[in-house]
Amino acid sequence: MRQYVFRRLGRLVLALLGVTLITFLLLRLTGDPARVVLGQLASDEAIQQFNREHGLDRPWPEQYVAFLWKALQGDLGQSLRYEQSNFSILLERVPATLRLAGASLILTFVIGLPLGIIAALRRDTTVDYLARGLVLLAQGIPNFFLAILLILFFGVYLGWLPTGGSDSFKHLILPAFVLSFVQLPLTVRVTRSAVLDIIGQSYIRTARSKGLPERLVLVRHVLRNAALPILTILGVQVALLMSGAVVTETVFSWPGIGRLIVSAILARDFPLVQSIVFVIAMAVVVVNFLVDILYGILDPRIILN
Repeated sequence: MRQYVFRRLGRLVLALLGVTLITFLLLRLTGDPARVVLGQLASDEAIQQFNREHGLDRPWPEQYVAFLWKALQGDLGQSLRYEQSNFSILLERVPATLRLAGASLILTFVIGLPLGIIAALRRDTTVDYLARGLVLLAQGIPNFFLAILLILFFGVYLGWLPTGGSDSFKHLILPAFVLSFVQLPLTVRVTRSAVLDIIGQSYIRTARSKGLPERLVLVRHVLRNAALPILTILGVQVALLMSGAVVTETVFSWPGIGRLIVSAILARDFPLVQSIVFVIAMAVVVVNFLVDILYGILDPRIILN
């Protein structure tokens, strides 16, 4: 167990290094941020001074190592666009993203888990076909297109819900639904497969042959054992949340880190983009690491090696 934890921690560090390095290199290929911040009419002297003040005149390897060293010390640098600490900017935006992610995650499990369970219990019936059809529909519709449709129908045509902002609970409904729709296919598929696998086990047939009520068999044996495979998708859900939040927050003008990273990329704000990617990558790999460890703890049959 201890060796597995240390090995996973090593992979976690390598994953963070890989993500940050790729992001760093891709950003450097997009052009000179000084031209965007100072304008196309800025003199060469002003651009050189700007690059010197922000460390952009140093070699790329030196810039990358400096970013990593400061990030490990809790210093994410300063934004070129906002001229303030990236850490303080993230502190302002992260709560909004957490609200949206939490609401969409709850909505995903409230809809996806019962739908997957019912589809498994009613296998090859109309309910099962409808559930699988919904999964295919959710996979085929881009979230930005769904967001636009919901805005036009509920916001413009009916006028029931606001089309943007984050001032009240009503502003949360549409973006949370769109973001949960992205995660719904995976939740339904995994839940259905897990329940079908458990139902086919011999101890379920034994419990039914003893005359146990179907509800007791479902709660005590089926759902309890199917919960562990469902737990494993939590790490994947976090990655889907982060990727889906970029589009969803942009369409609905939600003031989170998803919308922030889009504006930072357009402004070529290298330090801010690197900081956002670093924080998101850290969240994804840490959640996946904790899920793996928790899975081994909850199921003694699994040997982590």
